[in-house]
Amino acid sequence: MGIYEELQWRGLIKDVSSPQIREKLNAGGMTFYIGTDPTGDSLHIGHFSSFLISKRLKEAGHNPILLVGGGTGLIGDPKPDSERPMITREEVNHNFECLKKQAQQLFGFEVVNNYDWYKDINFIDYLRDFGKYFNVGMMLNKDIVRRRLETGITYTEFSYMILQALDFWYLYENKHCTLQVAGQDQWGNITAGIDLIRKKSGAEAYGFTMPLLTKADGSKFGKTNGQAIWLDINKTSAYEMYQFFINSEDSKVIDYLKFLTFLSREEIEALEEKNRTAPHLREAHKALAREVITFIHGEAAFRSAEKIAATLFGGDLRDLSFDELKQGTADMPKVGIEEGQPLIDVLIQAGMAKSRREARELIQGGSIQVNGEKVTDLSAQLRRADAFQQQLTVLRRGKKNYTVCEFDRTTKE
Repeated sequence: MGIYEELQWRGLIKDVSSPQIREKLNAGGMTFYIGTDPTGDSLHIGHFSSFLISKRLKEAGHNPILLVGGGTGLIGDPKPDSERPMITREEVNHNFECLKKQAQQLFGFEVVNNYDWYKDINFIDYLRDFGKYFNVGMMLNKDIVRRRLETGITYTEFSYMILQALDFWYLYENKHCTLQVAGQDQWGNITAGIDLIRKKSGAEAYGFTMPLLTKADGSKFGKTNGQAIWLDINKTSAYEMYQFFINSEDSKVIDYLKFLTFLSREEIEALEEKNRTAPHLREAHKALAREVITFIHGEAAFRSAEKIAATLFGGDLRDLSFDELKQGTADMPKVGIEEGQPLIDVLIQAGMAKSRREARELIQGGSIQVNGEKVTDLSAQLRRADAFQQQLTVLRRGKKNYTVCEFDRTTKE
């Protein structure tokens, strides 16, 4: 199976600009680029899906270039429903440096910035050397532009297609790049670049798109909804990433394995069978979490995330480091408490009991744990000296009902 057939099996090819792409991809030796604009200071899991294509093609004998658009990031590509907010040059430059570092650490490929060639083009040259090759009727017929015409699209957004085509032209001229790879929403921009290269030089360039990585409801992975899974471990911990993949929809987990891992067809098909016959074991989900987290953060980070999950489900919290405890409790409900506050009162404050009577019954029935230890003493109090690093006390009711108690710093002994 050649690389084209493998990408097809994984569901990673949607549109192709030419039937010749199959032969060219399988033959190797092409220089290609894939890009993103620095609208944030970290890549997220949606980028990861796309950028893995670079590694797959690299291993098949192609030469990747990763473009982080310090120039196009100042403009913003048109969204389907509204104009993107402008971000400052300082933000764009900061984000570029962050993404460049992150991409090089993860993939080790060359990273370029399109601002480097935009900054020397004046407006007259832009119109004469590039604008004259674009037919307005053709541009209006592009899907993303056509969808925005009813609500309105600015000239700035409208020009984005020309800038991305210019990128392809520049990389063709200066780095012998003949292939662009992108998400399916960039198809119009890819074909615009192919047309520009053909019109200016007579040469043939190529492109293909990937389906966007989506959830079961069809929404894509990104930062728009405020729930991005970031590749920066300081923004999304390894444990948060672990929980995200472990809780993936059963209907999507095999697609995620194909998109996000380098497991073989045989391995994925075996996991697909396990997912069908014994979904409660979560074997496919565990493999997904292991492969992605190990690739991004290393095996130690994955093992730590796995340990946190196992401990919170039924282990001894004292086996966790304080950093692991903070990771594991980051999304849990939190309450502020005072030194020596009665456990019964805290259970009510935390919403773990509706009344003092219920709180007493829970304690007497052995349903309450404090820092991993069952407490049956009705007079129990929460003290800073017993907290993890004198900061956090973890309450647990039953198997999954957790609350983190944080001591008021003004009451420190």
